[in-house]
Formats: sequence, C-alpha cells, structure tokens
Amino acid sequence: MLEELVRQRLETLLSGHPPASTDVRDFLGAQFDLGLAWVSYPEGRGGLGAPQELQSLIDRTLSDAGAPHPFTVNPIGYGMAAPTLLAFAAPDDLDQKLRPLLTGEEVWCQLFSEPSAGSDVAGLSTRAVRDGDEWVVTGQKVWTSLAHRATWGLLLARTDPTVPKHAGLTYFFIDMHAPGVEVRPLRQATGDAEFNEVFFTELRIPDSSRLGAVGEGWKVAITTLMNERVAIGGRMTPRGQGPIGEAVALWQEAGRPEQLKDRLMGLWVRSEVLRLTNVRARELAKAGGTAGPEGSTAKLLAGELNQDVYEFCVELLGPAGALYPETYEMSGGADGARRDVRYGFLRSQANTIEGGTSEVMRNILGERVLGLPPEPRVDKDVPFNEIGR
Repeated sequence: MLEELVRQRLETLLSGHPPASTDVRDFLGAQFDLGLAWVSYPEGRGGLGAPQELQSLIDRTLSDAGAPHPFTVNPIGYGMAAPTLLAFAAPDDLDQKLRPLLTGEEVWCQLFSEPSAGSDVAGLSTRAVRDGDEWVVTGQKVWTSLAHRATWGLLLARTDPTVPKHAGLTYFFIDMHAPGVEVRPLRQATGDAEFNEVFFTELRIPDSSRLGAVGEGWKVAITTLMNERVAIGGRMTPRGQGPIGEAVALWQEAGRPEQLKDRLMGLWVRSEVLRLTNVRARELAKAGGTAGPEGSTAKLLAGELNQDVYEFCVELLGPAGALYPETYEMSGGADGARRDVRYGFLRSQANTIEGGTSEVMRNILGERVLGLPPEPRVDKDVPFNEIGR
C-alpha cells in the first residue's frame, strides 16, 4: 500500500537524517532519493508515482519534525521550475536537474517580465534568433527574483514577431553564468536586493535547452504561471500561524486593546478563509486535478491579506512602527530583522504585484472561472511587429 510505503520512508528519512543535526542540503537530498520530494513524480525523479494526496502527509510530518522545506531554499525552482521541467523537459535534463534543484545547490529564477511587458507578459520584446543548432538572445528582463544567486533561468523570448504576440514566443532554460548574461541588483524598500534586472547581449543557448515546440512558449509559460500562483498563495500554514499569528501575539503584548479586537477578528476570519481555500485546492489535487485558474484565488487572497495584517501589526507598534533597522546587505536582510513585522510590512507591498497583479488575478477569475465577458484586447490578433510600442 502506497500510504504505508510513504510512512515507512518518512520514518527512514527522519531517523537517518534528524532535521536538527543534519545539513539542509543533505536532508533534502535524502528526501529526494527516498521519493518524498514530489510524491506524484516518477521514481528516481523525486517521487514514487503515488497519488498527489499523499504529499500533504509528507509535508505535515516533516513540518512537525522541524525539517527544512525546499520552497524556502529554492522557491522558484521548487514551486515553478520543477513542474514545468516535468511537463516539458527531456529525460536527461530531468535526471540532471531535479535533485540539485530540490537541495538548493542550483537555484532557479524566472525571466518573464520586462520594462514594457509586466502584467502583459505576452507583449515582451526580448528576441531569440535561430542560428543553426543555437539561439542568439538579445534583450532585457526586470524584477527577476534571485537572479543574482541563480544557476539556471526560465526564459520566455520572442522568436517570431510576424505573428500575434501570444503565438510568437518560445520557452528556454538558460545558464545564468553564460557569456552574454549580466545581472544588476535592484535595491528595495526593505534594504534587500532580491529583485534584479537582467541583460542579454548575444547570449547563445543550444536548441536542446528549449522547452516545448518553437512558437508554443505561451503554452509552457501558462504551466509556470499557474504553478507560481499556487506556490505564492497556496502554502499550507497551520491555523493561527504565519502573519496572523504575529498579529495576535502583538495584540496580546499591547495589552489586548478592546477597540482593535473586531479588526483583529476580521483578519483572523480572512486568514481562515485562505487556509480553507488551500485545503480545498489540496482536495482538488487528490481528485487528480492540476493547477488552473482557481490558483489565482489563493494568490489574490494571500497578497491582500498579508498587506492588511502587517499594516495592523505596524499600527500596534505605535511610534516604533516607523523605525527600521539599517542592518541590511545587498544579498538579503539580517535574520533577526527579517522576522520583524516592520520588514513584513514593507515586503508585503510586493505581494499584490509579484506573480501577477491583483487586477490580473481578478480578470482571470472573472473570465475563466465565472465566465464573465473578457476585457477588450485590440492587439490580440495583430502581428506583434505591427503593434505600436
């Protein structure tokens, strides 16, 4: 029975690699080798070919044991690159890339947004021109999380400007340290520089690095984007933990001010709605469902809720809420300060933009879930090179 096999392997993992005393990469490597990384993936590729519903058993057991979660080590790799690679990559690439992706030895980034193509990703202009068995890439990407640490990047580029914008795209994975790739960090309000702009100057990539057919990059990109929204909004935080747990603790430290109780309870209810929405998504996965537009629901709820919770927390701090420690390096914030709600308040401002803006999420839900009429798109069927820019 597969559930019994999973339980046995969990026991083997935790007894042989106690989380408290095992290096994170060693633990995650052992988790991969035992098929407990993505339980529904094939054997030898981090899974057991088991029903997706067993992943919740794995995640819950490892969380209770204090084990590291691969999302925190390599969020874009774990949440977005892995399912995209599984769906479109060649077998050799899967064999070579999934394990170091899970352990964090090879960090991944996502190269979609551009200065003139943010919410309208299909309007991107970075070009990839075929030259024999290679492609030559020239252009610019922006808001690329973790590009400064990444080994590999997921690249969406325009390969045919003579057809409508969605039809002329092709999807690749690229070596972020190859000649022709330049990464420039962007300093944020938090003091961090986790976002970057990336420039390509005649970057040469082999055709073997293409995912999906030429001109079908949008189809591949949808797989990435839907999983991105599930990853951002769909992480299963236990009841009363995460940002709402911080808010409750601060309210108690502030003497439980009665005038703020109703507001706190409203935030608690919304947090429960988000948690139960994610539970429902897990139930869909049990039935064999895949990431679809419903993933936009959790992403929309999570982004706006985080902002409201941290605004409440900063207000509870009073005048101290306006103070912020200047203890940050370009590679990231100090560990202690990262746990401060003031950091959370500043960082949460990106939550309604990254991974698709809240406005885009509402359009997706309105059109693809509720069946409402789509917004006018006058350039949808026009060749890209005829669209004014």
